[in-house]
Amino acid sequence: MRSANRLPRVFGVLFAGLLAGAFLATAPAISAGDGWRTLTPPLPLPKPESTGRVDANGASIYYAIYGSKNADAVLLLHGGLGAMEDFGGQIGPLAAKYKVIAIDSRGHGRSTDDAKPYGYSLMAGDVMGVMDKLGVKKAAIVGWSDGGNIGLDMAIHNPGRLTKLFALGANYLTSGVRPTAFKDAIIGAYVGYTAAQYAKISSTPKNFKAFSGKVFKMWGSQPAFTEKQLAGIKTPTTIAAGVYEEAIDEAHTKKMASLIPGAKLLLIGNASHFAHWQQVDAVNKAILAFLAAK
Repeated sequence: MRSANRLPRVFGVLFAGLLAGAFLATAPAISAGDGWRTLTPPLPLPKPESTGRVDANGASIYYAIYGSKNADAVLLLHGGLGAMEDFGGQIGPLAAKYKVIAIDSRGHGRSTDDAKPYGYSLMAGDVMGVMDKLGVKKAAIVGWSDGGNIGLDMAIHNPGRLTKLFALGANYLTSGVRPTAFKDAIIGAYVGYTAAQYAKISSTPKNFKAFSGKVFKMWGSQPAFTEKQLAGIKTPTTIAAGVYEEAIDEAHTKKMASLIPGAKLLLIGNASHFAHWQQVDAVNKAILAFLAAK
């Protein structure tokens, strides 16, 4: 998500944000005045119908299933540093109509890690490993931030595994990140929030610094999708972002949507990079309408 020549500054700013936002483990929200300047943590996860793990590319990938009796599958892919908890406000409405499979990316949440550097193609391979174990040949993806980038990777390299892609807060080049994101208080608070969450649910609760360092390193050079690759995407796609997106430049989001044939651009009002937390009903309505469209 971040440009390589900015990486040293990223480390300092994000770890400062981690310390400043550590109290988010108990605080319900941080507000800077307007609704979109509020980091409101997602709703709690519903109780899953089942959970499991898949050994994929040297890591144990954790997943949870909801709405198992429904035929069409929807994969939920969370953001960088986060976990499936990111979609606490989306799982219930989606599971009423779809088989929802929420996945913790490698090293994130309850999934384990190995020595490999992170990369979106590697994480896409993990997702397909979960699909293979569960016998899911094709699925729609709802991905936020890094989850959206993983979805883009699959749409480019493994389109036969996708039915649709809803990418919220994604980017296709590191240059799409706003320089001001590195100084943003809400972004810093998010890092603090994810650190507290990691300490609660990870099998290596004291390893956040090393884990987050691997994520930041990936952001220094990825994603790096070309315009030609985006133009070759055939998967029905929605590119969504909050109108007050503090991480991804709006011009970048609009260009990405214009490059993907037939892609729908969705800008969500009174929302930022955390639109699915801030505007739960609006985002859920948009996702469900997109998934239902023929």
